[in-house]
Amino acid sequence: MSSLRPVSGTPGEILALLREWDAAADPEPLVIATSGSTGRPKQVVLSRAAMRASALATQERLGGAGQWVLNLPPTYVAGVQVLYRSVVAGTEPVLFDGSFESTTHATSGRGYVSLVPTQLIRLLRDSRDTRDRRNGSHGSQGELDALAELDAVLVGGGPLDPAVRSEAEQQGIRVVQTYGMSETCGGCVYDGRPLDGVEVRIEEGQVLLRGPMLFDGYLGEPARTQRALDDGWFHTDDLGEIADDGRLRVLGRGDDVIISGGVKVPAPAVAAAISADPAVRAVEVLGVPDEEWGERVVAFVTPNHPLTLAGLRDLVEPRAWAPHQLVLVEEIPLLTNGKPDRVRLLELA
Repeated sequence: MSSLRPVSGTPGEILALLREWDAAADPEPLVIATSGSTGRPKQVVLSRAAMRASALATQERLGGAGQWVLNLPPTYVAGVQVLYRSVVAGTEPVLFDGSFESTTHATSGRGYVSLVPTQLIRLLRDSRDTRDRRNGSHGSQGELDALAELDAVLVGGGPLDPAVRSEAEQQGIRVVQTYGMSETCGGCVYDGRPLDGVEVRIEEGQVLLRGPMLFDGYLGEPARTQRALDDGWFHTDDLGEIADDGRLRVLGRGDDVIISGGVKVPAPAVAAAISADPAVRAVEVLGVPDEEWGERVVAFVTPNHPLTLAGLRDLVEPRAWAPHQLVLVEEIPLLTNGKPDRVRLLELA
């Protein structure tokens, strides 16, 4: 059954509901049920005013209204925003049909798509594999060429390796790295720069956000809402800093810092060091409760070639950050929104 409280249904059903919602005189806020990637799902309440502010600010930043390709689950905030931005722009969203080569040909005028990093990484990997097998034949390269025809490819929902972005841009893809979450109606900082009306500040290393795109609260959880919203500022779970050029740099989630043997280990930095090895196809690093270490550093790796824990540890500096355990997996388990399933990974450890 389709609904906006919480958002559920097929893309077509949700799009129809969003059109009615946008045209209503005084609609109830919609509700987004989050993925619970850390085991704590929430129901995020978003007003029409917040959703409109987000959609219009995105449209302004990207250079104008356009046609959006939906290649994400329509019930999570990124997918809902693809549909709602289409409503605000007066355009018809294009549903991904399994191939960007055919999907992007259905767009007219300006064209946009939102992806999570995993999707972009796999497209680039498939293109490399095809070139290797077929000695440079087109193959999966056509998918990248089709993405390059779009005016912007938004990539959010997790950290984007600079090397991945560079490789995509060398293919002519106009990458826009977004930062945001359900509580901010999706991305509210693009390539480190806040959208119009959005404010960012850092308080004891924590990223705080304020602006017209903020959520109203968590449905049925007043205490949790009060902890997250203080004087109009949303206290995220992320750590960050403002760089010399004024851009926001997100350093990782607060729970991405592993306290192991009294040492603060930044999991994203460890994952980045490990991913630089050509033998590593994909990696996720987490802290797992441990009697000796408090938390032991565990690397979950999808390998291209055989790997050992000793070899993996040699990749990481300082040595105190090196993983204590290696878990080999065929693929990093993902939630339906493309984010790593941390609960499943912890079970594997």
